[in-house]
Amino acid sequence: MRLRGKTAIVFGAGPNIGGTIALFLAREGASVVVSDLNPAVAQATADRIVRDGFEATAVPGNALLEADVASIVARAVERYGHVDIAMNMAGTVHWSPIVDMDVGEFTAAMSSFPTAGMLTTKHVARAMIAGKVRGSIIHLLSTAAHFGEASGAAYTAAKGALLNLARSCAMDLAHEGIRVNTITPCAMEHQLWTNMRDELETPKFERPDRRSFYSRDDYLKMIPLERFPRASDLAWAAVFLASDESSFLTGIDIPVDGGLRFKYPAWRPGDWTGVTIEDYARQTQVTEYGEPVRPLIR
Repeated sequence: MRLRGKTAIVFGAGPNIGGTIALFLAREGASVVVSDLNPAVAQATADRIVRDGFEATAVPGNALLEADVASIVARAVERYGHVDIAMNMAGTVHWSPIVDMDVGEFTAAMSSFPTAGMLTTKHVARAMIAGKVRGSIIHLLSTAAHFGEASGAAYTAAKGALLNLARSCAMDLAHEGIRVNTITPCAMEHQLWTNMRDELETPKFERPDRRSFYSRDDYLKMIPLERFPRASDLAWAAVFLASDESSFLTGIDIPVDGGLRFKYPAWRPGDWTGVTIEDYARQTQVTEYGEPVRPLIR
């Protein structure tokens, strides 16, 4: 019950990252306002939290629209009296080689993550100041915020902008006692059963004809701890940043990447230990809200 008596808002709360974070915050005692662009997704996450015996309310909305963000925060204050914690992961991902980049798609992708970051921070901070709350605001990044990625100019630029937005907001809000921090995962385990299944299910997977391609096997062999981060790993980092245990931390980024960011670039741990994506997949469980529901490969 590290968050007993606190109220949290989670912007973007499906059954993988956002929903898992929402559930973990609730388990630690927070009342959680669950928001998502899809009302059914927000309601499903809130229902799951309530079913487990904790407090949650679904308030759908678009974190890229100021009126929606203001309404979500107002609903949280109306229902629970104050806001102490906000977790934001809203934005649009766009992939394209720079020579083929469409300016409209670039502008939309480039503005999405920092815009959602600005709006959620602005309105949550206003509510915290009005309620005299020394709160915690957390934004989800990606390794793309720290590295150049082929075909990812829009995504890396947007996440990099969010990183520095969070740092500036941390300085803006320090005198109010409001902390702003970020969490950086690398490629997530749940991507194996969402957008990366072709590499696991195709007997002779053919590498796409593009320079930017790398397989899940390539990625896994680069991680010193030899596994992908799970939604629960991010949720525990969020609980720490939301709690009073991190009361003197602001403007920092927590890398939840198994040592990937800080290893020597030429070192490929998996080449020496023999870890492969096939072996990894065979022992992996599909999870929802941080809990296993079935084997990835049956």
